[in-house]
Amino acid sequence: DDNPDAFEKIVDRLLDSPRYGEHWTSMWMDLARYADTKGYESDGYRNIWQYRDWLIKAFNEDKPFDEFTIEQLAGDLLPEPTDDQLIATAFHRNTMNNDEGGTDNEEYRVAAAIDRVNTTWNIWQATTMECAQCHSHTYDPIRMEDFYKSYAYFNNTADEDVPSEAPTLKAFNSEADQQRLEEIKSWVYDQTQTRQDPAGKAKEYVELVRLTEPKIHPHSFDQIEKGTSSRYLSVEPGGHARLADINLQGEDRMFIRYRSNRGTGKVEIRKDTPQGAIIGLWELNQKDDTEVVSIPIIPQQGKTDLYFMFNDPGQEGHVCSIEWVLFHGDLPGREHPGYDAIEKEFYRLLNTGDVTEIPVMVELEENYRRSTHIFEGGNWLVHADEVTPGVPDAWNAMPESAPENRLGFARWLVSKENPLTARVTVNRLWAQLFGTGIVETISDFGSQGFAPSHPELLDWLALQFMNNHEWSVKKQLKQMVMSATYRQASHVTPELREVDPNNRLLARGPRFRLPAEQVRDQALAVSGLLSGKMHGPSVFPPQPEGLWQTVYSGLKWETSEGEDRFRRALYTFWRRTNPYPSLTAFDAPTGEVCVSRRITTNTPIQALVTLNDPVYMEMARHLAGRMRGADPQDVEKQLIAGYRFAMIRDIDPAKLEDLKELYRHAKLHFEENSDAAEELTGKKDVHLASLTVVANAIMNLDEFLTKS
Repeated sequence: DDNPDAFEKIVDRLLDSPRYGEHWTSMWMDLARYADTKGYESDGYRNIWQYRDWLIKAFNEDKPFDEFTIEQLAGDLLPEPTDDQLIATAFHRNTMNNDEGGTDNEEYRVAAAIDRVNTTWNIWQATTMECAQCHSHTYDPIRMEDFYKSYAYFNNTADEDVPSEAPTLKAFNSEADQQRLEEIKSWVYDQTQTRQDPAGKAKEYVELVRLTEPKIHPHSFDQIEKGTSSRYLSVEPGGHARLADINLQGEDRMFIRYRSNRGTGKVEIRKDTPQGAIIGLWELNQKDDTEVVSIPIIPQQGKTDLYFMFNDPGQEGHVCSIEWVLFHGDLPGREHPGYDAIEKEFYRLLNTGDVTEIPVMVELEENYRRSTHIFEGGNWLVHADEVTPGVPDAWNAMPESAPENRLGFARWLVSKENPLTARVTVNRLWAQLFGTGIVETISDFGSQGFAPSHPELLDWLALQFMNNHEWSVKKQLKQMVMSATYRQASHVTPELREVDPNNRLLARGPRFRLPAEQVRDQALAVSGLLSGKMHGPSVFPPQPEGLWQTVYSGLKWETSEGEDRFRRALYTFWRRTNPYPSLTAFDAPTGEVCVSRRITTNTPIQALVTLNDPVYMEMARHLAGRMRGADPQDVEKQLIAGYRFAMIRDIDPAKLEDLKELYRHAKLHFEENSDAAEELTGKKDVHLASLTVVANAIMNLDEFLTKS
């Protein structure tokens, strides 16, 4: 295409490609510390791939970056949040969860909340807020109190480091269950809709089914007698456990998820003392698996201590195990015809396992909100002064009208009165395109970070991003790649190398090694194996046997079949304690913490991967097949085609001679060792084996693994 707009047409085509969303999602997954497991010792499975799908769609739809920010940090607090806005909040449910027996759930809940503070300030403000967790910042104007004011924004979410990872958003897999939910919604609407409340309580009961919050988990019980509290509250007959300071104002129902190894016994819920008035009575049934049931309770005024008294005369060895309890109002309309059928469907939905769940953020109701204190020396067990949500004085003030929650904080981050977010974001985009940011320390714009190489350019780009482009990432990227600066050749002269070895003056185009995912995806694409399938659960491409020999986990690596073996790298199942080895060899992070910038290394292990990994050898065999198909008779044309498949340009004569020489040596070797040809290709095909060696060499050329 010789038209003047030829380059722009290519840019527009790539921005419109669905692969655009996958590419930029891969970058954001580093920031979001995405993984398919929980981390820590057992590192069990986490179902969170829907968040990755949300990211792909958000990038492809060019969701404005301010909306993109708000939905991830506080989508649950928006008016009438959609499922997509709730799924977006899984961004901060990517924190690790410790399922190891004997750990303190509150300790790891606090650790998750601290991680959310540090990650948020890192991504959107390039500020090392974590330095102020234990003392006031040594270099930047951030006091220790400021850290805990930020912590207060994240301290009142319903997650509590429990094995179930509650709260989770349920999506029903069957249309019949979805229809049941709609019937329940209509029923509640008909029973509760009034002129003063046109919507009624339909939304409240849909959320009860799909989110089931606010749950009270076993670690909230104290004064436990003849029992234990870990994953379950397990109490023997004659024992009891207390829930302190429970507000039952207006609540006339208690929902319980439990199991019992006998079909007898009862639990009395007494008020204030073990001998207090009975406000609820729960008859136990044998449950081989956990089940949600409910019992009526007498509403109370103010906060009440509740004693759960477990009774079962003569039944030694009987243990009742409670996973959670929840206080709520009864399903309305009990006095009307048809109630029994609706109630039955209601409890069926509460108990069905035919759902897809994803951990999401849910803000605690007023009755359950926590106070936030400064931790002395950063020790979560030693509380000092109480603080309220706020931002450091050195930043522009939070508007007085802003709510003191994550939504207010998220809106402040993307306010035009807080242009640091735009500067940090365009710098990150620049670094992805050029290899290095205008500010090289992408995650530190503070006094210890590097000064910008082109400060006026950085400010101008930030203003463009907020105002002219209205937070459009696609428009911002197009502006950058259409620039004369980006379109320069990356060839370096001796003079330039002497004056500017790291290209900080931007006198030439970018040149840097591809990130791990692109190294693999490019090889798959050139070989013809790359699957175009998008979205869905993570997959298990081939990896060496025996890597997942980890204790306390039933997870197994079962290699995917069909095209799932060859999907893009961002869909690869990611286990924090044992990530996919060929990607980590090329510097992919583990997913345990937010990573703003991958440090690019150059190691012999990388060459061993691309030269010898069975996956890469399979790609080389398929590229060899493409080469032979280019011209069945002429070897030279096959070699030319292989180079062009890989580099999308013609080979120069000197390199062609090198490939011919390599082919000749390989052919001589396989003619003398036909078994080696069969071992390499599965056939005693000397020509295919020789082409495979050449294809493998082509895919290991520096120019193949480098963006230039």
